[in-house]
Order: sequence, then C-alpha cells, then structure tokens
Amino acid sequence: MTSANPASSAAPASSAAAPSRDTGMRWRVLCIFSLGFLVSYIFRGVNLGFAPHLIREMGLSAADLGLLTSFYFLGFACAQIPAGLLLDRFGPRRTEAVLLLAAVAGALMFARAPGMAALAAGRLLIGIGVSVCLGAAIQALSIWFPLSRMPLLNGVVMAIGGLGAVVVGAPLAWLLSWTDWRTVSYGLAGLTLAMAALLWFAAPEAGGAGKQRLAEQLRGTWQVFRNGRFLRVVPLALLNQGIFLSVQTLWVGAFLRDVAGHSPEQSARLVSVIGFAMMGGCVFAGWAARHLERAGLSLYAFAGLGMSGFIVVQCLIIAGVPLPPVLMWAAYGVFGSSGILAYAVLARSFPEALIGRATTALTLTVFLATFACQVGVGMVLDLWPATGGRYPKTAHLTVWSGLVVLQVAAAVWYALGRKRGAQVAA
Repeated sequence: MTSANPASSAAPASSAAAPSRDTGMRWRVLCIFSLGFLVSYIFRGVNLGFAPHLIREMGLSAADLGLLTSFYFLGFACAQIPAGLLLDRFGPRRTEAVLLLAAVAGALMFARAPGMAALAAGRLLIGIGVSVCLGAAIQALSIWFPLSRMPLLNGVVMAIGGLGAVVVGAPLAWLLSWTDWRTVSYGLAGLTLAMAALLWFAAPEAGGAGKQRLAEQLRGTWQVFRNGRFLRVVPLALLNQGIFLSVQTLWVGAFLRDVAGHSPEQSARLVSVIGFAMMGGCVFAGWAARHLERAGLSLYAFAGLGMSGFIVVQCLIIAGVPLPPVLMWAAYGVFGSSGILAYAVLARSFPEALIGRATTALTLTVFLATFACQVGVGMVLDLWPATGGRYPKTAHLTVWSGLVVLQVAAAVWYALGRKRGAQVAA
C-alpha cells in the first residue's frame, strides 16, 4: 500500500502556506482517479447499447427499461451521504477502492441475471459501488492541487470519464455485434476489479485524517444542505446534469430513431459524438473559467451561462432547426457538460474538511434527478402506443418540452443569486 505525502501530515494544497508537492505524485493522483471515474461512466451508459438486446431477450417495455437503467442512479444517489462521511474520514483512495468491490459483485449479478429483478439488483449494486468515483476524484485533487486550478482539473476528470460516453456508442455497438451483453458484463467486472487494485496499491494517500465522531460528521452534512450557496446552485445544476445524463445514457437512442429518423448505426455514431463533445466541453469550460475570472467574469456567472446554453440547445433540437446533426448533438454534449463547474463553485464555499460531503451532496441531488428523469421519460412515452418498438414524435417532444420548462425556472432562481456568487473569492 502506497502512502506517500499523506494529507494528514501536511497542510492542504489549497492553503496559503501549502508545501511544494512532488509533481509526479500530483499527476499520478489525477490519472488514477480519472480512470476510476471512466469506469463509473462506462457503467452509467452501458444500458444504452444493451437496450435492444434486453428488450428482445427480456421483453422489457420503455418504462421497464427506464426503471432498470435508473436503478444505477438510485443506488448511486442513496450511497452519497455515507460516501461523503467515508471520504472525509478515510480519504479517497481507501474509500473508492473498497466500494468498487460492490460494483464488481453487481456486474457479476447483472451478467448472470435470469430476469428483471436480478438485473435491477445488479444495477443497484453497481451504482452503490461506483458512487464515490467522482467525489473521490474531486476531493483528492482539492488536496493535491491549488483550488484555483479546480475548474480546469474537474474538467479534465470529466473529459477522461467522458471517454466512457464514447465507448458506449459505436465501440460498444461493434462489440455487441460479435458477442453478447452478458459477456461484456463479465468483462466490466474484471475491469472494475483491476481498477480497485490500482487505487489500493498505486494511488498516494490523500486525506482521511478526520477523527470526528459520527454525530459531528452528520452535523457537518446538515451544514452543507442548508448552506445558502448550495441551495442557490443545486436546482439548475441537478437539472442540467440529471437531464443530460438520463438522455445521454439511455433515451438519446430512442429520440434519434423516432424523432430524427436515424438508423441504429447513425445513432451510435452520434452518441459517440456527444461523448467526444462532452470531453472537449469539460476541458474548455475549465480552462475558460480560470481565464474569464481574471477578466472579471465570476465562476458562478460562467457556470450559469453554460447551463443556460444547454437549455437553448434543447430548444433548437425540439424546434427541429435545420442544422447538421453532428453540429447540433456536439453542442448538446458541450453545453450538457457545463454543470460540472458547479462542483468548483461549491468547493470554494466550504472548508476542506467538508469538501467531500459538499461534493457528494451535490452528486446525490444530481443522481436523484437522473433517476427521476429516466423513470419519468419511460412512463410518459408509454402513454402513447408504440408501433414496431417506436414511439410517436409527439411523445418525445412532449417530454423534452416539459424538462425545458423546469430548467428555465431553475435558471431564473440561479440568476437571482448572481451578485452574491460574484463575491466569492477566487
């Protein structure tokens, strides 16, 4: 077990008197924890490729498929509060490595599942197992790097994780053309086990020096949930990320097929385009945020502009504006990733001892929203009769329009806090 430069014995990188850190160790932290998030992201979207096979083999309806896929997000969300406590108590390396073993078990259960109940239980366990991957990465980076770099670093983590969104597009479709979804699930179990071993034996220690009792930790969690900045940021961030994730990881395929009339091959390519665009958008947003702050535009305002841009893109898609599909869906990926900046906004609003809980608290709301969206979209689509496995264009546009209305209301609430957000220290 590697335990170099533990945060428990040195000042945090975000403090004014932070010691000089070994550059190689810093980049090892970035690479290893980003790979962990990549594994998490592959699990998020793998049902997008599995969907036609599960429908054919298991006879699932749209509502069944939405419910099944959303169990990942439900498990992820339910684990966030205890995951935050574990992160602030034991640190990101140990917490993530141990929890990933639950994802291994879930992937094996999913691969061997005889029916809907076992599939759902497997997805739930996978969600619990990877629930800490993003929070652990953000916490580790906040300890090893200055907070001024967090928007860019969070973007890099999201970009690397975004490779998972690319993988579940055309590459997964190709893989499923010569093997089945059960074999792929076994492969994911092996990949996850290897990731847990890499974290445990190769990642440097960071944090985990907290000695608070459980009651004190829970008071800290409550402090996060009633924080004014948290309450101002969360509604728009959870809708931005929740809607983007629910569509990207499941419903975009049906939309491209039923509304745009694309073939399965074209749809798979556009799913990969969204993934690549999300990766680029994450890195660009992090880079731009730091430079625009120097020019006088606050991180709070820039994050709000990005999430509002996502609303505009959805309106253009609903309206059927005649733009090239690659351009339109690339914009969807770029602006859909803008909610990641909310993590950097919140990281500046809490002391280091609460960053793990603040991050997982935001993730809790995001994944509850994703769960609700995935289930809700399936239920609304089922209100219209499906013909040959396809739903009417009206059904999809009704769902998307309702989600846009919710986002507009949240954007207004977010904008009301702009003046206060601009006062946050860089």
